[in-house]
Amino acid sequence: MKIFFKTIAYRFIPFCFLYPFFKIFGRLEVRGIKNIPRKGGILIASNHLSYVDPPLLATIIPGGCFFMAKHNLFELPILRYLINYYAFPINRQNPGPSAIKMALTKLAEGEIVVIFPEGSRNVADMLLPPKNGIGMISALSKKKIIPTLIEGTDRLFPPGKLIPRPAKMRVTFGDPLDLSHEDADYIKISHKIMDSIRNIKE
Repeated sequence: MKIFFKTIAYRFIPFCFLYPFFKIFGRLEVRGIKNIPRKGGILIASNHLSYVDPPLLATIIPGGCFFMAKHNLFELPILRYLINYYAFPINRQNPGPSAIKMALTKLAEGEIVVIFPEGSRNVADMLLPPKNGIGMISALSKKKIIPTLIEGTDRLFPPGKLIPRPAKMRVTFGDPLDLSHEDADYIKISHKIMDSIRNIKE
């Protein structure tokens, strides 16, 4: 029964409701989807423009994925039951080792884990400096990273607006990045990953 509901959450809801919405209102274009392996545990590192970025990526990525999400989202009625299928909590004000351990566990199980290295939404032209968590997870897991660039979601739902506006959205998955042989310098690795996202943008 749990597998049944997981399948509904992963595939039925995104493709029956979210995907048509993104295609119609956002004129969604996806590039580089073949860069995502079907198995083996993959870390996807993406910029973050809007609160629709997680459901957008969950709609696109084959086989489903997991996100780090603000811990207070798990306290909201109804939403907490759905978000449990997609995410695990992190306290941004007081991040502990549990979120890192959960990400490593999911990667070891062959799952896809999505992380926004900037740590929060950013609609500026310049990408924010990365947090060190992405570097730590990369170094400890030894998994490949898919740098990802999201464009246009901030125009679909401008800050403070609840009604969608017609926009042009694009998601680009870059070539896999193998940093498994890098020294365990979390800051250096985090910046390398952020640079790979920036290179897509340029």
